[in-house]
Amino acid sequence: MDFDFSDDQEQLREAVHKWVGKAYPFERRRAASSAGGFDAAAWHELAELGLTGLLAPESLGGLGLGPVEAMVTMEELGRGLVLEPLVQSLITSAVISAYGTSEVQQEWVPKIAAGTALIVMAYQERTARYQIDHCETKAVQVPGGYVINGVKSLVAAGDHAHGYLVNARVNSVMGLFLVERQSSGVTTRGYSTQDGARAAEMSMKNAPATLVCVNGLPALEHAVDIGIACTCAEAVGAMEQTLAITFEYLKTRKQFGVSIGSFQALRHRAADMKMQLELARSMSYYAALKLNAPTAERRAAMARAKYQLGVSMRFVGQQAIQLHGGIGVTDDYIVSHYFKKLTQLEMTFGDTLHQLGEVSARMQDSAGVFA
Repeated sequence: MDFDFSDDQEQLREAVHKWVGKAYPFERRRAASSAGGFDAAAWHELAELGLTGLLAPESLGGLGLGPVEAMVTMEELGRGLVLEPLVQSLITSAVISAYGTSEVQQEWVPKIAAGTALIVMAYQERTARYQIDHCETKAVQVPGGYVINGVKSLVAAGDHAHGYLVNARVNSVMGLFLVERQSSGVTTRGYSTQDGARAAEMSMKNAPATLVCVNGLPALEHAVDIGIACTCAEAVGAMEQTLAITFEYLKTRKQFGVSIGSFQALRHRAADMKMQLELARSMSYYAALKLNAPTAERRAAMARAKYQLGVSMRFVGQQAIQLHGGIGVTDDYIVSHYFKKLTQLEMTFGDTLHQLGEVSARMQDSAGVFA
């Protein structure tokens, strides 16, 4: 199998890499985090690069690219610890394009692709514990559309978004709806997350909603799988930079008059970190390549990938802190921010223990048995 990237993919990677290096230094990230966790100017710069429209069809104003292009983009954003939730635009543009009605597609996908509308997923509920089909939010059909009642948690940039993709039950069927933030009955309570980004609790009380699709579970599963693949790629970028920072520290920090990187025990730990990074990278590639597979195959692949990424993220983050010592947990030192990012990514779209259960549930009777 050919794992070489095309010239266009390499050019995309280079463009994003240059933007992160020149326009998104750590000082800008720190300022954005201190100001609440969302930088509107940075978001518009991402849109100007065309990144908000990566997965949107060309017919709807996007670039019409695929999972591999999304992967290389998210790797570079992960390397720079970019706070702005580009993954949300990738998810919502792709899901609306694939499952939405023609009217919803025409109205919203061009805006998402252009970056003028930030539409994010609002599907998590406090009692769900990562179970996608768990939904207590209710939708009722009324003249002219639907109204929704319910509460959603951990909505990315929820108090900055222009709208939300919301799952809600209509009788016994879970549909997918688009709710605008400025609509009556919608309230948000924003807060900073552990990694310095932005999220919100969202409450809807008879909030007007537009139906995206009647059977929303397949669309929601696809949305989460896109999120998992993007999160895996973002984690690879963050881990790669974590290793670079840690290895540089091992070369420059001295004890007993010599670099601590010369100590065999620490070199072995560094080698284990590198091994975990490469395991994670291979599974991130696997996730990207399986994102357009049939549903059952795709869902199993995403669970496997996210499980391995969770193991790798925890190992790399913890070893980085251990090898740095006390300075590694200080807010002024950058590796502590990579550790917090990796810790949060490990719990995003299903933590490691949840994904292990998903892998187990999807095993066939013949798994691990060779006749």
